[in-house]
Amino acid sequence: MKSLDDLKKIREKAQRKVTMRDKQDGTRILVGMATCGISAGARPVMNKFVEEIAERDIENVTVTPVGCIGECAIEPIVEVLEGDKRTTYCKVDEDVAQRIIDEHILGGKIVKDNIIGKFRV
Repeated sequence: MKSLDDLKKIREKAQRKVTMRDKQDGTRILVGMATCGISAGARPVMNKFVEEIAERDIENVTVTPVGCIGECAIEPIVEVLEGDKRTTYCKVDEDVAQRIIDEHILGGKIVKDNIIGKFRV
C-alpha cells in the first residue's frame, strides 16, 4: 500500500466480499462449513468462490457458509441455488470450484463429474 487510493481499493474489495455474503436474491452458493467440511478442505473452497466472484465482479451471486449438510463422507459439499432449482456438488476442491464458476454459474451447465448422485455412499 503506497497511497490513499490503494487503501480505498483494498477497502472496496473487502466490502464487496462482506456484501456478497449478505445478499439473498439471485444465485446462492452454499458451502458446507461444519467441522467435517472444514476438515475435508471447505475453507479454501469457500475462499476460492468468494475471491473469484469478487475479482470477476460477477453480479447477483451470493456465497454463504452453512453448517452441516449431512454427508460427511463426500465433503466438501457445495449447493448452488437458482430460484427453485438446487444443484448439490460434492468432493469439491478449488479446481472444481473454479469449474462450477466457469461452467455452471457463467456457462449454465452443471458440472456432472461432481454432482451428489455420483458419490452417494
